[in-house]
Amino acid sequence: MESIFISLAVIIVATTFIGYLMRLLKQPLIPAYVLAGLALGPSGLILLAYKINIPVINKITEVLTITNNDMVNTLSVMGIALMLFIVGLEIDFKKLKTVSLISTIGGSIQIIILFIAGYLIASLLGFVQMHATYLGLVLAFSSTVVVIKLLSDKRELDTLHGRIVLGILLVEDIFAIIAISIISTTDGGSINALVISLVKALIVFGVAILAGKFAFPSIFKFAAKSSELLFLLAVATCFLFAAVFNIIGLSIVIGAFIAGVALGNLEYNIEIISRIKPLKDFFATIFFASLGLQLSITALKDIWLPLIIFVLFITFIKPVITQILCSLFGYKKKVGFLSGLCLSQTSEFSLIIISTGLVLGHVTQSIFGLVILIAIITMVLTTYKVQYDHQLYRKLARHLGIFEKLMPVKHGLEYIKEERHDVVLCGYNRIGSLVYNTLKKLKKDILVIDYNPEVIKKLMNRKIHCIYGDVGDIEIIERMNLKKATMLISTVPETATNLLLIKKAKEYNPSIIVLVRESQIDDALALYDQGADYVILPHIIGGEHVSVLLEKFGKVENIVKRKIQHIMELKKHKES
Repeated sequence: MESIFISLAVIIVATTFIGYLMRLLKQPLIPAYVLAGLALGPSGLILLAYKINIPVINKITEVLTITNNDMVNTLSVMGIALMLFIVGLEIDFKKLKTVSLISTIGGSIQIIILFIAGYLIASLLGFVQMHATYLGLVLAFSSTVVVIKLLSDKRELDTLHGRIVLGILLVEDIFAIIAISIISTTDGGSINALVISLVKALIVFGVAILAGKFAFPSIFKFAAKSSELLFLLAVATCFLFAAVFNIIGLSIVIGAFIAGVALGNLEYNIEIISRIKPLKDFFATIFFASLGLQLSITALKDIWLPLIIFVLFITFIKPVITQILCSLFGYKKKVGFLSGLCLSQTSEFSLIIISTGLVLGHVTQSIFGLVILIAIITMVLTTYKVQYDHQLYRKLARHLGIFEKLMPVKHGLEYIKEERHDVVLCGYNRIGSLVYNTLKKLKKDILVIDYNPEVIKKLMNRKIHCIYGDVGDIEIIERMNLKKATMLISTVPETATNLLLIKKAKEYNPSIIVLVRESQIDDALALYDQGADYVILPHIIGGEHVSVLLEKFGKVENIVKRKIQHIMELKKHKES
C-alpha cells in the first residue's frame, strides 16, 4: 500500500511540476504529462543514475523511479474509461446528423484505406504477417481522448470540422471495439466464441439503451435531489457497465462508453459531466504519464526506421487522406485541412489492441514499444498542430486548392433572389440559427453564408437566401455585397477569419455594423481594436443575451455605448 501511495505521489508531483513549467512556456499540457512519465520510467531516472553513478543520486532515483507498472496501467485504464464515459455523455447524435455521410461512409472508407496502407508498409519493412496486421490496425484509428480534449479546450467541438471529426471518431471507436472483440477470441477461440461475445455485447448495449430510456430517468430523478448521490450513481453506472463488459470478455472502456451513451439523454447529464470532469482529468493525467512510463529505449534499438516511417505516414499522409475524403464529400479545403490535423495520431484503442496482442503472444515487446512510441510522438505532435491549426492553414491555404478540384460541382449550391441584404450572417450554427430567428422577427432581409453543404441544402429548401462557401475566402466576401448591407454578423469561432471580415467590411462600407464571435478575452479585445462594433462571447453572455441585444439595435448610438461598456467589462474581467 505504501509503495502504491509513493508511486502515485511521485507521478502527480512530477506531472504538476513539468506541467507548470510547460504552461509558463505557453506549451500544451499533454506533452508535459508524457515527459513526466519518460523521466520516471526505465528510460529516464535510472539511465541518468547509471551514467552519473553517485550513491546519493542512485538512492534518490531508486525512490523516484516508478516500478509498479501494474498499478499505473490500472489507473490509466480507469482514466480512459472515465474519458470515454464523458464522451458518451456528451455525444449529441442530432448534431451529427448534418455530417452523417462523411462520418459513416467517409470514416469507414478511411479506416479501410489506413489499415491496408499500414499493413502494406509493415510488410515492405519486413514484418511478419501477424505483426503487419496489428500495425495496420494501429494506424487505422485516431484518439478520441486526445482530440476531444483539444477541441474542448479550444471550444471547437461545435464547429463544422469538430462535428465531422467527432462523427468519424465515433465510427472508428465502433470498428475498434469489433477489432478488440475479434482479437480477444483468436487465441484458442473460434468464430462461435467471437459471435457469442458480439451477441453478449449487443444485448448489454440494448439493455443500456432501454435503461436509459425507461429506468434511468426515474432513478436519477430521485438521486438528483442530492448532488453527492447523483455523482456516486453516475460513477457507479460507469463502473457497473465496465465490469459487465469485462466479465463477458470485452474491454472495460467499451462498457464505460456505452454507459455514457445510455445516460446521455438525461436532463442531468450536464451536471454529471461537470462533477466527473475533475476525476476524469486526474486519471487522464495518469494515462498520459503511463505512455512515457511504458517506454523502454533498449527495446527500440532495431526499429528506428519503421518508427520514422510510421510517424511520417501518420503526420503527413493520414491528414491528406482525410482532406481528400472531405473534398469528395463536398467540403471546402479548410474543413478538410482542420479535420485532417485533428485525426493525425494513433488511438488509445490502438494501445489496448497492441496490449491485448502482447498478452496473447501475437506481438513482441519490441512491437509493443514501437506502438507506444508512435502513440507518444503523434499525440504530442497533434497537440501542437491543433493549437496552431488556423495559423498553419493560412500558410498552406494557397497550396490546398488542388483538393477542391475533387469536389462535386457546388456552384449551384446557393439561393439568392436579391442583390441587397440588410444583414449578412456568417455561420448557421447553434448561435447563428438563434440570431437568424431573432433577425427574422425584426423583419430583416438576411443572407446566410456557411461552408456546410448539408446546412445550405436545408436553407435552400426553406427558401432562405444563402451561399455555400468559406467566409474566409476573399471571393466569398466579395459576393456578400457588404457595400449595401447595414450589418455583418459572424458566429464563426475563428479569430483570424473574423479579423479579415472586420477589415474587409470596414473597407467596403465604413458605416456597416460588425458583430463577431470569440471565445477568448484577449482575442475579443484584438477584434475591438480591429474595428468590431460588438464581440459575442457565448460562454460569458449566452445566446439569449445576443437576442436581447439585437432587439435594441434600432439606433447606432446604443451600439457605441454598449461597445464602450463591454470593453471596460472585459478589461475588468481580465484583471480579476
